Amino acid sequence: MTESVPVIDGLSALAEPYDAFILDLWGVVHDGVRPFPGVNACLAELRARGRTVLLLSNAPRRTGAIAGKLGAMGVDPAGWTWLMSSGEATHEALRDRDAAPFDRLGRRLYHLGPERDVDVYADLPGYTVVHRLAEADFVLNTGPDSYDETVDDHRPVLSEAAERGLPMICANPDLVVMVGEIRAICAGTLALEYEAMGGAVAWIGKPYPAVYRRCLGLMGDPAPDRVLAVGDSLRTDVAGAQAMGFDSLFVAGGIHGEDLAGPGGALDAGRLADLVADRGIAPNAAIAELRW
Repeated sequence: MTESVPVIDGLSALAEPYDAFILDLWGVVHDGVRPFPGVNACLAELRARGRTVLLLSNAPRRTGAIAGKLGAMGVDPAGWTWLMSSGEATHEALRDRDAAPFDRLGRRLYHLGPERDVDVYADLPGYTVVHRLAEADFVLNTGPDSYDETVDDHRPVLSEAAERGLPMICANPDLVVMVGEIRAICAGTLALEYEAMGGAVAWIGKPYPAVYRRCLGLMGDPAPDRVLAVGDSLRTDVAGAQAMGFDSLFVAGGIHGEDLAGPGGALDAGRLADLVADRGIAPNAAIAELRW
């Protein structure tokens, strides 16, 4: 028997017990092009009530670049308190080199990803960017160059890197993302293929605890039971929240939107219950899209 997940109409039905909110970006706050209709009003309500709002993205870019993009697409900067990303966490780990596997990485970096992601490593001293895998000590994977690329487009590079035994740093554990109406693969899909080839991958970002510990530090270390995580991925947002002892709100209209839409496009509670049962990851509640 599948267990139903409570479906709420707005965050106001759930917000009262929490001091801090960790919100995913893509699929929750925006669709890659513009903010969702109720998001700015929802964030304003949280801030007006004195809540801490931290935006946590698996984007493989640093927070300065992400903040600029959020403002350009119309997300009100007054609506959030802190911003953290897997790209920022990767930058810090490459800089500090104080934990495995970064403490034993070589210094010759092969970047598998687009030019827009170079801020993850560009200003770090001591690293040399190489353009041939034969010269590399490790691969930094930030994902495909364009939204229409497939795993097959990158298979030659992945195969050669695996044959050479190069460790991979995956700076975005997401598998897919919705860019408007386009479903695009992310660095996580390439990393899974690399692991299938026998390659070693270090995953940086949600659902892994290290990035959440950074978030808690920024927010003043609130008690876990006073934190609500909001996201559209059961694999990263909800599973990551559960591992940290946070409650979670699942935004069903994100990457799972097509699977969960019933007649007329409304959220189908039965399909949601089936998806949660199939994945074995249950949020505390679900909402069609983020609104107050």
